[in-house]
Amino acid sequence: MVLTEEMKAKLVKEAFEARRGSYSPYSRFQVGAALLTSDGRIFTGANIENASYGATICAERTAAVEAAFSGSREFIAIAVVGSEEGSEDEEMAYAYPCGICRQFLREFLPQTGDVTVLVARTPDNYRETTLNALLPHSFGPQDLDYLHQ
Repeated sequence: MVLTEEMKAKLVKEAFEARRGSYSPYSRFQVGAALLTSDGRIFTGANIENASYGATICAERTAAVEAAFSGSREFIAIAVVGSEEGSEDEEMAYAYPCGICRQFLREFLPQTGDVTVLVARTPDNYRETTLNALLPHSFGPQDLDYLHQ
């Protein structure tokens, strides 16, 4: 699947929409994510916090869990947006995936071997990188192949 500029813009827009579903009463930092899978489907998610902080789940993993549960287990791209509750788009920082989310996304690399990561401040102001750039020398399923030999 070719990731066009139009698809990137759509993913960023969907991430902004997903951010509305954030439940973040503790940090007041709302994050939305939109994940494109190799079968062309888009899954969205928002961060869901918990009073027991370790039980909190990030927007990226919310979207990835839904995708994997639905049978879409090869990820092409993800857009992530985040802002403090009530802030204007221009005040937003780029919200890169945390380390746990990077490792979680790594589990579902496509055959091309990488996932495009878009982080946006506004629908028109986003940066593009890759999962491999954010998580070099990563640990993945092939590292467990010795168990099956």
